[in-house]
Amino acid sequence: MSDDDKIVPINHAALPDTRRELELQSWPEPEPLVASLKPVAHFNPAMLPDSIRPWIEDIAKRMQCPTDFPAAASMVSLSAVIGRKAGINPKRHDDWLVVPNLWGLLVGRPSVMKTPTLEAVLKPLKRLEIQSKNEFQDDVVAFGAEADLSVIRKENAKGEAKKLMKEGNEAKARYVLIDAEDKQPAKPTRRRYLVNDATIEKLGELLNENPSGLLLKRDEMSGFLKSLDRDDRKSDRAFYLEAFDGTGRYTYDRIGRGTIDIEAVTLSLIGTIQPGVLRPYIASAIAGGLGDDGLIQRMQLAVYPDISKTWRYVDDQPDKEARTRAFDVFRSLSEIAAADGDDIRTLHFDDEAQIVFIEWLTDLETTLRTGDLHPALESHLTKYRSLIPSLALIIELANKPDSQSVGETALIRACGWCTYLLSHAERIYSSATDNETVNAQTILDKIEANKLGNPFKLMHVQQSGWSGLTDNETIKSALHKLCEHDFLREEKITTGQRGRPSVNYHVNPKFWSKEGGVSNL
Repeated sequence: MSDDDKIVPINHAALPDTRRELELQSWPEPEPLVASLKPVAHFNPAMLPDSIRPWIEDIAKRMQCPTDFPAAASMVSLSAVIGRKAGINPKRHDDWLVVPNLWGLLVGRPSVMKTPTLEAVLKPLKRLEIQSKNEFQDDVVAFGAEADLSVIRKENAKGEAKKLMKEGNEAKARYVLIDAEDKQPAKPTRRRYLVNDATIEKLGELLNENPSGLLLKRDEMSGFLKSLDRDDRKSDRAFYLEAFDGTGRYTYDRIGRGTIDIEAVTLSLIGTIQPGVLRPYIASAIAGGLGDDGLIQRMQLAVYPDISKTWRYVDDQPDKEARTRAFDVFRSLSEIAAADGDDIRTLHFDDEAQIVFIEWLTDLETTLRTGDLHPALESHLTKYRSLIPSLALIIELANKPDSQSVGETALIRACGWCTYLLSHAERIYSSATDNETVNAQTILDKIEANKLGNPFKLMHVQQSGWSGLTDNETIKSALHKLCEHDFLREEKITTGQRGRPSVNYHVNPKFWSKEGGVSNL
């Protein structure tokens, strides 16, 4: 690369005032890039379980955030606390089992209250975590005493066995030793509900200790997704893909740890992400890249709501009655148990709900077979086969933890979620299909991050290997769009009589000064 082709970042704010003023005057105001977002359905709080609806509405009101965020997060949290303790057979006679194991994603620009909202919704799980921690500490003390008694019992058993052996009664001596071993106390385990960050090996241990399931919470989902993109983490990706179903088992082999069998892989997932960060992963899923393995499509409760342009100051006390009732729901669901001899308490739809489910599933399967859907969105929709029964089960149990069947009301609310979530899925997937605008925004983001000089050449973009910007025609198209919107200006340079013309791209100084504004993609 020649000296002329090297990237030389320029701090426009540091230019002399006169020169800077002349530059600003010679450029028009840049026209913000706006990718057309598909409209989405507004969230209807009536789709929530009655027992937590006031709590969710109170959180949304006090935080001035879309109700979509706490609503989606609450359903994922409820799915985690139920876990494998309860499931549903959506068909009356078939053995198809659905465990309410949900993955959710809160999509929005920075400062739209995604993180504070998520933290508020997770408070019941955190309270259960503290409670189980205290109980575990008491169990450890009791275990120590029982362990000491066990040592004494084993020593006494050995003495008695020796006497029996001298008497020639080997069978009874063996029984005495085995009986002493059987009376050894089981090491206590701490009931966990929430995990923030853990290797899959540690997750495997935690899941073995907590077969009902766990909730993995990643505030910034981008870090989680990036880690799974690494070549040395392919086994992690396979593990999470397997964990989505909630009914399977998983075995991995590690030097030092040996073979570890996870008998119940039930892991719910919730996190937040910005639209611009999510776009490359959606684009990869659409284009058939690494992301086309169904991981993104498993984010069934992915919500990307409109943000209100109005804001008002709210300083109200939390609704204590609503919060207490919601906390009681989580506690009750954490205590539900399967019938004797069963690992999972299994429910069915009642007669009325069964008719509704048959109609809904018929419509879904018919839609999936039309061939009109984009393959990525089609893959997303196939997960609704288990999503709707899961939501119906969660709504039923959240209102009535001891319910023996899932009723029509719960299922109709779940079907409402289906229509609502489909509109958000269409927005999310369509946000990555306007490739020219998406790629132009990527270049603009890199300029703002000082990853390109001023001026720069097409080759600088191509050599950087940024997502979606690997071939010259794609890059030219994106640069042309930025020129059309007055973010860039072309300067053609001819080197010699036979030299090929070279193009420099100059950045509008008004973009750097923020006077023109930055794209709202």
